[in-house]
Amino acid sequence: MELEQALHAARALVLADLMANDVADAAIVSLVEDAVTHRRWWVEQWPDGAPFVAGLIAQDVQDALLERYGRWPLCPVCTESGDPHALGVEPELGPDPHWVCPKTAVAVAPVGRLGAPAEG
Repeated sequence: MELEQALHAARALVLADLMANDVADAAIVSLVEDAVTHRRWWVEQWPDGAPFVAGLIAQDVQDALLERYGRWPLCPVCTESGDPHALGVEPELGPDPHWVCPKTAVAVAPVGRLGAPAEG
């Protein structure tokens, strides 16, 4: 049951980020479902990896979007550079994943909190 809770929580976090960027249409939600299905097998094989599944699903969805639609989510830090680029997920395999600008190493938001007011 704990594995399913981790998967459902990860799904909700990624969907929240997609909705914050207004890109959660039916086709994109299907990409999330595909990523959850894929990671279900992975976390069943390695239950200790459950805390890492949110970051992995975020990366899976990001990769699928890149192949079909383009970069997501775009970096809000480097808007003046004229070189739009996507945020990355850090750590790549670890708990507490964040969206991070790969050029400046600025942590923009935890996965699931894009577009949310800054904490502090």
